[in-house]
Amino acid sequence: MSRYPQFDRSKLLIKPLAERQHDLTHASLLPLDHAPPPLEPEAAHAVDLLGRRLVEARRRGAARLLLCGAHVIRAGVARQLIDMMERKLITHIGMNGAGPIHDYELARIGATCESVARYIRSGEFGLWRETAEINEIVAQGAGAGLGWGECLGKAILEGPFPYKETSVLAAAYRLGVPVTVHVGFGYDIIHEHPNFDPAAGGQATYRDFLILCHTVSQLEGGVFLCFGTAVMGPEVYLKALAMARNVAHQRGERISRFTTAAFDLIPIHGNYHEEAPKHNPQYYYRPWKTILVRTVADGGESFYVCGDHRQTIPHLRLAALRAEQQP
Repeated sequence: MSRYPQFDRSKLLIKPLAERQHDLTHASLLPLDHAPPPLEPEAAHAVDLLGRRLVEARRRGAARLLLCGAHVIRAGVARQLIDMMERKLITHIGMNGAGPIHDYELARIGATCESVARYIRSGEFGLWRETAEINEIVAQGAGAGLGWGECLGKAILEGPFPYKETSVLAAAYRLGVPVTVHVGFGYDIIHEHPNFDPAAGGQATYRDFLILCHTVSQLEGGVFLCFGTAVMGPEVYLKALAMARNVAHQRGERISRFTTAAFDLIPIHGNYHEEAPKHNPQYYYRPWKTILVRTVADGGESFYVCGDHRQTIPHLRLAALRAEQQP
């Protein structure tokens, strides 16, 4: 036993979501046919090429992987992501722990996103009863051999969720597309709750990591897209690629010719196909050195697109639709 005292979670006051004010509602989701504002010319050129690469990768049967931060779900692009999965333009989505929380809340009550500034002052931040249902679903799913994303998608699809038609997790489960969830304990509000089971959570999220590794092993000739995740996305991709290449090299095979892209709000100054010098703080920006340079150094290609996900993801979908019409 640890010699250090631990916080007693049984003393927490858990409130219903009906008492929470929400910053985002289901009405903010973009219609599927939404016409986004035009991109800057350089970004538009990159997105057009990436749309073509997705279609080419689909023809080859190679992986089309998208890893994203929770702001992608909050951007209201669920319909676009679902349509891309239905068209087999995306074959795997990976999220951090907050992404499924937003997806789950939107599916359950049609709203999500609390004011951190307000609720951290009152000690209520994250302590909402219905959101903690995720812990019970993950614990049951882990015991049944499911990953984090799979058991949540199944629960939403099969449960009484009034907004399930725009749940990315539910759609993925319906389509047989893996959604993997890559969790760091203590990062997410559901870890505050007394019903969080770290053993089950660890088992489920590690199972998801191995599912991701399998997808990355099929990346030759494919596409990896990283949206709005500066740490989780680059880091789990890096380890998965190392494992996949280890096995491939033993077989005399390579995983080197594929396309990567990072989409984010941070401008990159200079040539993003070369690492930033160490005196530049952006040297430590993982999407740049990991996704755009190091992992494609043996024959791949990479792109950086700076822009709002509410704009870039609809444009990416439209670019792929245009590419579908080309011979």
